[in-house]
Amino acid sequence: MSPVKRQYDATARRARAEATRDAVIVAARDLFLSRGYAATTVSEVATSCGVSVEYVYKRFGGKAGLIRAVVARALEGAGSESAESRSDALDAGDPLALVRGWGRLSAEVSPLVAPVLLLVRAAADQDRKVANLADELDSSRRRRMAGNARRLAKAGHLRKGIAVKHATDVLWTFSAPELYDLLVVRRGWSATQFGEFVARGIAAEVLET
Repeated sequence: MSPVKRQYDATARRARAEATRDAVIVAARDLFLSRGYAATTVSEVATSCGVSVEYVYKRFGGKAGLIRAVVARALEGAGSESAESRSDALDAGDPLALVRGWGRLSAEVSPLVAPVLLLVRAAADQDRKVANLADELDSSRRRRMAGNARRLAKAGHLRKGIAVKHATDVLWTFSAPELYDLLVVRRGWSATQFGEFVARGIAAEVLET
């Protein structure tokens, strides 16, 4: 067999493996959101997309790992490049353009990730392991917002008297799934309106104007 053929076979196998993993993540998200975290079993996820329970445990490590994968996929957004990568690539030279970019990415990502984060938070009251997972996901979001706050500070965009810790709190609040739930799910705002509100709120609270 030629090297080209072996390379083709390996590429095809990787593509099939990635497609299978994607199918599991989609199935897990659908079941979690329709049935709830506690009511959804690993067996149901596996059956719904035609893989073994052993495969799910091997690739994801169980329900907590499935949730992490669902959240990670949601945070990638709808583009060909992950939303976090696109956020990092935004020009930090213009603070208003930067926070507007964050607002647009929030409008893109929040509909995907907020329902899952809220689902986990709701289930945390009944299960200590789920509570730990909820805290882990929230801490991860806060670390991301702290990085964004430091980016604003490094570029000299924070208003005088605004500390990085305060800016982190503001960014963390505007990225909270509860805020998306209040305004979009419960009050009927569009995702675009929500993203613009996020950008305006961040700018008003922390930027030097």
